[in-house]
Amino acid sequence: MSIPLLSGVESRMITTPRLRVHTLVAGDADGTPVAFIHGNVSSARFFEETLLALPSGYWAIAPDLRGFGRSEARTVDATRGLRDFADDLRALFVELGLTGTRRPHLVGWSMGGGVVMQYAIDHPADVASLTLIDPMSPFGFGGTKDIAGTPCFPDGAGSGAGAANREYVQRLADGDRSDESPNSPRQVMNAFYFKPPFRVPAEREELYVDEMLRMVIGEGNYPGDAQTSPNWPGTRPGSQGVNNALAAGHCDLSPFAGIQPRCDVLWVRGSDDQIVSDTSLLDFGMLGQLGYVPGWPGSDIFPPQPMVAQLRSVLDRYRAHGGRYDEVVIAESGHSPHIEHPEEFRRVFLAFLDRQQGSEVKDK
Repeated sequence: MSIPLLSGVESRMITTPRLRVHTLVAGDADGTPVAFIHGNVSSARFFEETLLALPSGYWAIAPDLRGFGRSEARTVDATRGLRDFADDLRALFVELGLTGTRRPHLVGWSMGGGVVMQYAIDHPADVASLTLIDPMSPFGFGGTKDIAGTPCFPDGAGSGAGAANREYVQRLADGDRSDESPNSPRQVMNAFYFKPPFRVPAEREELYVDEMLRMVIGEGNYPGDAQTSPNWPGTRPGSQGVNNALAAGHCDLSPFAGIQPRCDVLWVRGSDDQIVSDTSLLDFGMLGQLGYVPGWPGSDIFPPQPMVAQLRSVLDRYRAHGGRYDEVVIAESGHSPHIEHPEEFRRVFLAFLDRQQGSEVKDK
């Protein structure tokens, strides 16, 4: 590693029946397990400081998802939504003995929030709690128009790999570390992952750019295979890759509302998130409404995706079925409150874990 791990964090390569998973661990291996799942165009190292912030008595685990960080890259079957990622997670947890009486607390950031929701749908009895950090909509990213997740067009137009910025994808593939373009990985991180003018210290910024550039680029991974559509804006989901797994028609996490048994859910989001928002600046509906993409068919056909409202609707139904959730908004924060406002995030998160444990948990 060009930038060493922080003291107290260990790197392991764990072989499962599905793939080799690079995993960071910290804390007491015999303690209560807490698993952190990263988002798109990132890696487990975005959680490094958070792993070390857990009190004694906890074991922190943070895997790189397939094709991210240092984990093995295998094709993502996008027609399964996020299930390839969730199944990988299951294989890892079985290997680590994190099932049955030793259920992990799951923490998912952005796309990782969708992955842990899918895991809870498939294995509800093996989840101690869920913490969602600026999670994706339960209906994926782009191409839906109401809180029920109704596709704007039957073919999911406006979502999937073709919706990714081509220059950004090329710069990722080229290993671009510059700040010369708004579409460079460094500039995208500082403009969208965080709320400007926030910047992490220089060494951490270099690390985060490193980790973004480790992601495998291609039709089977990021962003996936792009397909054309006769519907606006001219692209629809393909069948492979990360962004297609997030696409309208492929991704549907609404069954989470009815899972049994039910665990407690903590939803933490930044007040100024520009990625996951009801007015997301990365959503074609919003970009069309602002006039940045020509030919927008109007708000009746393709409005901005109400991403936050969609998740709240699913969680409200979860509550109606007997589940519990808390929504916490961290002010002056973008898409990454655990990095931008770590003390406030940890205060909320550790209090939540404390309630789950039924005993006092003190921060370091």
